[in-house]
Amino acid sequence: MSERLLVLVRHGQSEWNLKNLFTGWKDPDLTELGVKEATEAGRKLKAQGLVFDVAFTSVLTRAQHTLDIILGELGQEGLPTSKNLALNERDYGDLSGLNKDDARKKWGEDQVLIWRRSYDVPPPGGESLKDTLARALPYYVQEILPGVLNGKRTLVAAHGNSLRALIMVLEKLSPEGILKRELATGVPIIYRLNADSTVASKLDLAG
Repeated sequence: MSERLLVLVRHGQSEWNLKNLFTGWKDPDLTELGVKEATEAGRKLKAQGLVFDVAFTSVLTRAQHTLDIILGELGQEGLPTSKNLALNERDYGDLSGLNKDDARKKWGEDQVLIWRRSYDVPPPGGESLKDTLARALPYYVQEILPGVLNGKRTLVAAHGNSLRALIMVLEKLSPEGILKRELATGVPIIYRLNADSTVASKLDLAG
């Protein structure tokens, strides 16, 4: 049996990250820094001696571009890849495209903080973190995890909130615990799993 390897990477900095805009399901590409972050992620994974059998990503450009850059650094262009909106970023609804400071002026700092940091309160027309988990978790359990447990070395390039869904299960975090978990752009997290899908080891390649 091959090792049960799962690597999660949040996409590199996007154009809207740089502009401090709520992004959600909008589709900006990576900035120059985002490209560098994705390149560095690929180099770090290569330095670990990792190769992959399969990859997963969202239907959004910034995650797909990050994955393509990483695979290029690994010399694994053409790796079988599944793209699914279940791994999309949280939908920010009416906040999408707004500057975060402008949103605070419109709705008040306290209300915007509730939308951003509560577990189950969605912004108008959008998703809460709980809603995001409700679509990302089944996809993980049904489509990603079985392959990992069968020895497929798996790379997932996605978004802060959709990856939180996977991390919540992997690390057995509470809703409060996952809300506090920050994911840096372009930093791989390497998990090796036991046969029962619990985490045998974790390595965060920050720095």
